[in-house]
Amino acid sequence: MSPVARRSLFLGVLAVLPMVRAIRALAADLLPDARFVGYAQQVNDFEIGAGRLALSRSTNSNVRGFADRMIRDYTDSAERLRKVRSEAGVSFAPDPNAAPQTPAILQRLNGLQGREFDVAYANAQVSVLSNAEQQYAANSNSQSGGSSVTSSTVSGFARSEFNRVKVHREMAQALASGM
Repeated sequence: MSPVARRSLFLGVLAVLPMVRAIRALAADLLPDARFVGYAQQVNDFEIGAGRLALSRSTNSNVRGFADRMIRDYTDSAERLRKVRSEAGVSFAPDPNAAPQTPAILQRLNGLQGREFDVAYANAQVSVLSNAEQQYAANSNSQSGGSSVTSSTVSGFARSEFNRVKVHREMAQALASGM
């Protein structure tokens, strides 16, 4: 390879590196333990609250079945998260400015009925669960801020919940595509 070709290749690689970093920046960032615990509880609260809304506002059997499962699974998740927080001694520090903006989504859903509710509920589920899947993946593989025992306990919770969140996201996508 000629020196000009080597230099061109080298400069090309240097030009691509910022794009690789930018793509990586689009993925969910690893959150410190307290932030992740706050995030996970926010997702649990949303799934339980949205599920209860769906049971009271929807007559669609698919929506109601999905909502019933979300209430059951995220009530279980909230209990497991409570135990993890206690065992790890992690405070609860949700970031109100971070995605997903679940209180605003719940407020919007609260004003809807019937098919309009069903479509908005299914789409909200896809959005929240897609975000949750990315965040759980990011926090399941690494140790975040805190002692190694704390981080391993919290990342263990993220790891154990990741597959469930992924399945829920896939179910939500199927639900939304059927609307």
